[in-house]
Amino acid sequence: MTGNEVSGMHAIVEGDVQGVGFRVFVQRQAVELRLTGWVRNRWDGSVEVVAEGGQSILIKLADALWLGPRGSHVTQVTQEWQLATGEYKGFSIKFTH
Repeated sequence: MTGNEVSGMHAIVEGDVQGVGFRVFVQRQAVELRLTGWVRNRWDGSVEVVAEGGQSILIKLADALWLGPRGSHVTQVTQEWQLATGEYKGFSIKFTH
């Protein structure tokens, strides 16, 4: 990949990441980077992120996931690259799954 091709990323963020504005933080980062996809809390206490855009931009989002908002403490980010589906029109916050 050249870094400009559209690709997808699926990530699970673990640590103290719920109840601290983590989903809003991710949404703001993604919108600022012009990515599409979604973020949601999971019942196990982690946060799940699906994002699509240029691979080099997705790497910037992945780096931001390690930082999180003030009050969060990220212990693990597991990410995998995927093919982009093109199904997302913006970046939304979804209900807990």
